[in-house]
Amino acid sequence: MSDTELLLKSEPVRRIEVFTGAGRRRAWTAEQKLRIVAESYGAGETVSAIARRHGMTPQQLFGWRRTAAPVTGEHGPAFAPVIVEGAPSRASVVQPSGASGLSVIEIVIGATTVRVPPGADVATLRAVLCAVKAMS
Repeated sequence: MSDTELLLKSEPVRRIEVFTGAGRRRAWTAEQKLRIVAESYGAGETVSAIARRHGMTPQQLFGWRRTAAPVTGEHGPAFAPVIVEGAPSRASVVQPSGASGLSVIEIVIGATTVRVPPGADVATLRAVLCAVKAMS
């Protein structure tokens, strides 16, 4: 059978789809995203149901929630900026020890060990640790 015979015996076209426009890809404004994310944190509905209602996938909504989490801070972990000044100390090992039945904290800085009993004065401890760090 030749190629031309195959072409003549092909089935008739039953259905043709013509796509016009931009398709399903949409541009969401920041206000729309925040409103939908806030709605997803409401009680009683699943993220999948809210995503379906707005014509999007649950994965897209979860991505928006991850992006918005640091902004809202109400749901999930919120992070604060940390500024570290100076070099960290070389050794700062904290170990509890209980020879007398009371917890004692041992702080080792270099070759110096500071033992802190329960109820120690914070201001005195701070002054002692600053002096030890200055010497090492």
